[in-house]
Amino acid sequence: MAKPSHPSGAWDLHPSVAYIQTVLANIQPRTGRTVEAWVDLVKAEGPTEARARSAWLKAQGLGATQAGLVAQRAGAMPGHAFDDTPEGYLAAAPGYVDGQYSGRMAIFRPLFNHLVILARSLGKDVKVCPCETMVPFYRNHVFAEVKPFASRLDLGLALGDPSTLKDPSGRLKDTGGFRKKDRITYRVEIILEADLELALPWLERAYERDGK
Repeated sequence: MAKPSHPSGAWDLHPSVAYIQTVLANIQPRTGRTVEAWVDLVKAEGPTEARARSAWLKAQGLGATQAGLVAQRAGAMPGHAFDDTPEGYLAAAPGYVDGQYSGRMAIFRPLFNHLVILARSLGKDVKVCPCETMVPFYRNHVFAEVKPFASRLDLGLALGDPSTLKDPSGRLKDTGGFRKKDRITYRVEIILEADLELALPWLERAYERDGK
């Protein structure tokens, strides 16, 4: 397998950011107050403890997700450094990846880079959206994710029902995800470059399943 170049271009916007922006945008039409006004109100009149503040906001008419986001912005709950904005997320994403592959984990960065390039090569609709502890690959949904461990990378794959798969090589490991109704149902351990070639057909299959 040819050596890949470093993944080019920016990381893609995580779908959760767009969802949160929609939730926030609906606060003023629903309640008559902006997010900033709710933050000021809960600071002035609400409790100081995180859960109590969220409960107080719900009692004032906010939905559970809205209340949690307002409480987060009021400083009562821990939140993302990027404050759930598209610009903030895209600025924070490189640091998430750098953090995962720093120190002794830096040895796995070339393998991770290669996985990103392989994923992007599957189609123009692939999105790579780093989180703090892993990097998911999206098409319509998450179809794969890469998570570093001390001695390997785990490539998690959304491959559905285990009864429909046959893997004579024994490389696919059942995560138990199908029984728990998780999207990721299998994983492949990536330790060496040769493991990427063995994993590629399964990565392609996961991508194709997500297009149906």
